[in-house]
Amino acid sequence: MQSGVKTLSAGGGASLCCLLLLWLIYSHLLREGQLALGTCEIVMLNRDSSVPRRTIARQTARCACRRGQIAGTTRARPACVDARIVRSRQWCEMAPCLEGEVCSYLFNRSGWTCTRGSGRIKTVTPLPKEPS
Repeated sequence: MQSGVKTLSAGGGASLCCLLLLWLIYSHLLREGQLALGTCEIVMLNRDSSVPRRTIARQTARCACRRGQIAGTTRARPACVDARIVRSRQWCEMAPCLEGEVCSYLFNRSGWTCTRGSGRIKTVTPLPKEPS
């Protein structure tokens, strides 16, 4: 009976050690520039305010999306959204505007606008994905 307990204890210790090692490797990989599944980060942001009363901002995001999702915008932040929304250009379905803003499509569905009650308008036109 005691040899069985010792074997069980040694096997449990080895399993625990193996799990700890796998967790350390996984957390190290995430720190080395890999994103967690379903998250996005902004990798580049350029602003051009050379024209009075107008700011042009260009943003590039990197996302690690789940199957069936693609990089999009939710509440004015990069996010993984249903790929169907982007393919069909139903931009407002991904809730791209901030709270209190109203989303509407551009005339040719090439993008969307977010309008506040004060009259401030943000126009967004996604760039086509470059071939890799």
